Amino acid sequence: MIIIVKKEREEKQLNNLIKWIKGQGLEVDISNGHHSTVLGLVGDTSKIDIDLVRSLDIVENVKRIQEPFKCANRKFHPDDTIVEVGGHKFGGDNFQIIAGPCSVENEKQIVEVAKAVKKAGATILRGGAYKPRTSPYAFQGLREAGLDLLLRAKQETGMPIVTEIMSASHIDLFKDVDIIQIGARDMQNFELLKEVGKTKKPVLLKRGLANTIQEWLMSAEYIMSEGGKDIILCERGIRTFEPYTRNTLDLSAIPLLKELTHLPVVVDPSHASGLSRLVKPLSLASVGAGAHGLMIEVHNDPKNALCDGAQSIVPEQFEDIVKSIDVMLPIVNKKRDL
Repeated sequence: MIIIVKKEREEKQLNNLIKWIKGQGLEVDISNGHHSTVLGLVGDTSKIDIDLVRSLDIVENVKRIQEPFKCANRKFHPDDTIVEVGGHKFGGDNFQIIAGPCSVENEKQIVEVAKAVKKAGATILRGGAYKPRTSPYAFQGLREAGLDLLLRAKQETGMPIVTEIMSASHIDLFKDVDIIQIGARDMQNFELLKEVGKTKKPVLLKRGLANTIQEWLMSAEYIMSEGGKDIILCERGIRTFEPYTRNTLDLSAIPLLKELTHLPVVVDPSHASGLSRLVKPLSLASVGAGAHGLMIEVHNDPKNALCDGAQSIVPEQFEDIVKSIDVMLPIVNKKRDL
C-alpha cells in the first residue's frame, strides 16, 4: 500500500501519520518527490482502513499495490533511484560504462586493461575473482588473490570496482569492493541476497538464466528488505531455444523495467551473445532501448583468455563502441561522465 501525501502539509501531521502507521505493526518507506511525498507501507496492510486514511487532510490518495514486489515498485518510489558509486551516477539521465575482463588473471593483465578502458571512457572496472563455471575443471578464478589484484588496479587507475560474490561466507573479503555483483546463477540464492542486503553496499543484480522479470524484481526485493537500497539491475540475456547465440538479449525488458521499477538497469551485451562481433550492435540497441549503462567484457588478449575469450573485445574495439555510444546518447536524453 502507498499513501500519497500532499505537498502542502505540516510536518507534525506527517509525523503523526507515520507514528500511527508504525503503531499498526507496519514499516514505512518515505520517498520525497518533486510534487508529493509517498509513504510506502510494508507488512500486513489489510488492517489499514483505506477510507479512513484517505479522509485525512494531508492525504492526496491511497493505493494498494497488487504486485508482490513493493520496495522495488515504481508506485512505491515514483522518482528514479540514483545509485552513486565513486562519484559516478547510475539512473535518471545518467549513463555509465562498466568494462574489464571476465576473469582477473594476473596483475599485468588487469592493470593494463583497467588503464585502457578508463582512457576510452569506462567509469567502473569489472573483473571476476570468483568464477562460477559449469565445469568443475574449468578456471574458477584467483579467488582472494584476484580481489587483491582488482584493488591494485583500482589504486593504479582510481576506478571503482565491481566483482561477483558466490557465498555469504566471503562477505568480509568484499569490504573494499565498491559494487557487489550477484551473478545470474545466484539470482535466487535468497540467503546470499539477504546477507548482501545487510551490507548496504551497491549491488549489481544480474537476471537469472531463465527467470521472469517479476522473479528478478522479487530478488531485488530480498536485498531491499534487508536495507540494501542501491541496486543496479543487469539484463544479461536469457536462455531460449535459439542456438546461434549464447543467450538471447531481452531488449524489451529495459523499457518494461523502467515502467515497473525505479531502479536503474544496465545491459551486459557480452554474456547476452557470447560473440565479440555482436557486442557493438547489441550495445547500441541497448542505448536506444533506454538502458542506464553497459557492462562490457574487454581483454587485452582474448585468444588466450582463461575465461570467455570468444565474447571479449580488445581495447581498440571498446574505444570504437564508446565513440558510437556518445553519438546516440543525446538522442535518448542521457549523458555520460566525461
